Amino acid sequence: MKSAFFRLKAEQGDITKYDVDAIVNAANQTLLGGGGVDGAIHRAAGLLNECKTLGGCATGKAKATGGYQLKARYVIHTVGPVWAGGTKGEPELLASCYRECMRIAKELGLRSVAFPSISTGAYGYPVVLAAPVAVKTVLESLADNEVIDRVLFVCFDSRTLSAYQKVLDEYG
Repeated sequence: MKSAFFRLKAEQGDITKYDVDAIVNAANQTLLGGGGVDGAIHRAAGLLNECKTLGGCATGKAKATGGYQLKARYVIHTVGPVWAGGTKGEPELLASCYRECMRIAKELGLRSVAFPSISTGAYGYPVVLAAPVAVKTVLESLADNEVIDRVLFVCFDSRTLSAYQKVLDEYG
């Protein structure tokens, strides 16, 4: 059995360029595109028509579409919580985003998944609080999943990368 920890890595990059089975989209509830990662994925992939058929997505949940013009075969869309000081269930909702994405990846038989830092952009979730939730939840999901052999946290900037790397180092 391979160690779940050694299947995780954080790096800085453009998630739309990754050659993985699925990339995760930090979407809004409409799933029809927006700013940040969501807008970049929609512009690169051309998946709007399929997203229109999904009926949106609730916070903490996830839905998959094809990858279309991306290198990734699938896009798993998840809606993270808007930060409200941590008193409105934000950590639980954020963990649910990662858990739901990992569940879908497992159901689809995927081997590699790339996550952005969900909710830490326009939704205002502090990255130093989000990174531990992300890493812990993904590690827990990998404990009973031998199919997924690579999970990447693709960070938009060096500050986000530093936060994720610090958490990964604590587990190492």
